Amino acid sequence: MTPDALAHLHGSCFTFPRPWSAKEFAGLLASDFCDLVSAEAGFALIRTIAGESELLTIAVAPEARRQGLGRAVLGQAVQAARAKGADEMFLEVAADNRPAIWLYESSGFSAVGRRAGYYRQPDGQRVDAVLMARAI
Repeated sequence: MTPDALAHLHGSCFTFPRPWSAKEFAGLLASDFCDLVSAEAGFALIRTIAGESELLTIAVAPEARRQGLGRAVLGQAVQAARAKGADEMFLEVAADNRPAIWLYESSGFSAVGRRAGYYRQPDGQRVDAVLMARAI
């Protein structure tokens, strides 16, 4: 997927926090530490450094959700991190994003911390970030 296609798909999935731009995706993809796994209607972007991998973002087109694509892309991201030598993967997710938390928990991630008020909603309210991790 091109940075433009990634930004378009990300924009169809996220308004909070704001979707990432093609320029931001291009910068991440230019890094030796970042890897993209993608399918026609979804992708995951990870950064792997010093034995740890971070899920930077994952997106599945709204019309393709609840068909296993998110789980498949996440699984491919875990495999890519393992291939890069990571022993652990971590991520941050909005505490009120129950579908994403369910996906992560059912994929072996556990809550390991919390960042109070990390995300700002469009109405100005703050939402905590749940830090999750799993061994890979």
